[in-house]
Formats: sequence, structure tokens, C-alpha cells
Amino acid sequence: MLKVAIIFHSVSGTTKKLAEAVGHGAMSISGVEVIKMEIVGADIVEGRFINSILIERLKDVDAIIFGSPTFMGCVSAQFKAFADATGDLWAEKAWSNKIASGFTIGSNLSGDQLNTIQYLQIFANQHGMLWASLDILGNYDPKNRNRLGAQSGLIAHSKGGELNEIDLNTANYLGQRVANVAKRFAVKEI
Repeated sequence: MLKVAIIFHSVSGTTKKLAEAVGHGAMSISGVEVIKMEIVGADIVEGRFINSILIERLKDVDAIIFGSPTFMGCVSAQFKAFADATGDLWAEKAWSNKIASGFTIGSNLSGDQLNTIQYLQIFANQHGMLWASLDILGNYDPKNRNRLGAQSGLIAHSKGGELNEIDLNTANYLGQRVANVAKRFAVKEI
């Protein structure tokens, strides 16, 4: 069974809703198990991420989809603490050749969410991961997905805590895309 992990931090619940939609999309692909892991306040002590069990679980997955709200033009401090705590995995190349992707949400139409996606992509690249972009052309999809036109990953917009249905549909598609890419690159046991 192919394992796809979704690791995310959510403050207002909108990032969590996107993570759930991403998970539903990935689970819709046969032979895929989804593991959702939320970064919570108890995981952070004195600014450091301490949930080693969560990090250890990520060693045995085939793909990881990262999610964070955009704060001040980048990932949340809680997500950054998680990323910083993966240094030992980086040294071991534990995530090398895994498929990666990402999603973010902000309260402004721009709000520099692209920088958050680019941070997630660079973070994945540092781990030697293979990035799966969102292969839907903005404003050209018959279902109107990718309404904000980001190719690198899902960028969503929420005003007042409400999620746009199109963003949820795009999140679902992102989960499907990552699961399909991971299946394509999965090593078959001989």
C-alpha cells in the first residue's frame, strides 16, 4: 500500500479543511493510505518542535504534502519549528526521492502566499524530495480549479474563515495528483 502523509499546521481551521480535502483526494486513488498529521501547540516547547514520534512516522511514507497558513509572507512559526526539527532526517537523506507538494491559505488575495509555497518547495528540495506541482492551468480548467493561478502548489484564499468551494476542489485534486505521481514513481518489490 502506498502511503501519503499530509503534515500541516492550522490556526483558524481553514488549513485543516484544505488538508482534509487533500486527504480525500489522495484516498480516492486505489491502493493509497493517507496519514494526516497536524502540528499543534503541544508539539512546540520553548520554540522547538519536540514531537519525535510524528517525525519518525514520516520516514515510512512515499509522499509528503506540506500545509501551512501564510503569516507575514511565509509559513507559520509552528510549521517552521517542525521544518527545523527535521535536520537529522536531512543528514540521513531519509526523505530523499519521496514525492512532495504543498498548500497554503491566506486572508488576502496575494498576501505573499507564493512565497510560502516556494519555501515549502525549497524545504522539500533540501531533503532531496521530488516536487509535484499543481498541473492545472489557472483560469483554463473546465471546473475552474486553481482559480488563483499558482502552478507550484495550491494557494487558497479565505476571507472571514470561509473557504471557497473551488479551493476545496483544487485541494482534492492536489491529493489525487500527488498520489498518482507517487504511484508512478513507486519502487516495485521484486
